[in-house]
Amino acid sequence: MGIFKRLFRVGQAEANAAIDKLEDPIKMTEQGIRDLKKDLDKSLQALAEVKALAIRSKKELSENKSKAANYEQKAILLIGKAEKGELEVAEADRLATEALSRKEEALESAQRAQEEVTRFDNNIAALDKNVKKLKSTIASYENELRTLKARARVSNATQKINKQLSGIDSSGTVSMLEKMKEKVAQEEAMAEAYGEISLESRSVDDEIDEVLSDKQVKASNSLEALKAKLKQQ
Repeated sequence: MGIFKRLFRVGQAEANAAIDKLEDPIKMTEQGIRDLKKDLDKSLQALAEVKALAIRSKKELSENKSKAANYEQKAILLIGKAEKGELEVAEADRLATEALSRKEEALESAQRAQEEVTRFDNNIAALDKNVKKLKSTIASYENELRTLKARARVSNATQKINKQLSGIDSSGTVSMLEKMKEKVAQEEAMAEAYGEISLESRSVDDEIDEVLSDKQVKASNSLEALKAKLKQQ
């Protein structure tokens, strides 16, 4: 049984390693941002719906408060009419009692509306906090994504350069340079050798012509002129 457990763990570790190789941090971050934006859209929709309910409840609260005050005012007017003799007391009391009963019903409705307003306000506060948190998280993830993309570009460029540099055969290059130096030295030596051979292979005529060249004639003339000058002195 222990062997099977160990085999299972080994297989699980290999599977996780394979999954890790397939995971792309940039794609994972992009997917995370997309998921968070979906959650944000849902939260914003829920927030809008709760706000709409809160608006309706506040409107009902205001209407019921106004209705209660209106029924109370009517009861006061009925009692006033009875006191002035404009309305029988019994009828005024009946109608005033009915008005006050409607007033209580309106106050009860106002109380329920107030409870709903309080509950919706709490829900709005919680949803608004959730929306702000999601927006902050999305902004943080987007910043992280930009950093990841920048780092990926630098890493890829560095990897390409290093790969190119690692492919250079430094020993082969040095060997090639040494061969070129040896070849150039050999060619220079050959040129010098041919120069010496050309000098050694001069004929007698070449030597005569060199002696009688303008250079030698000019030197001889200068010498004769110098001798004549010395005789005159």
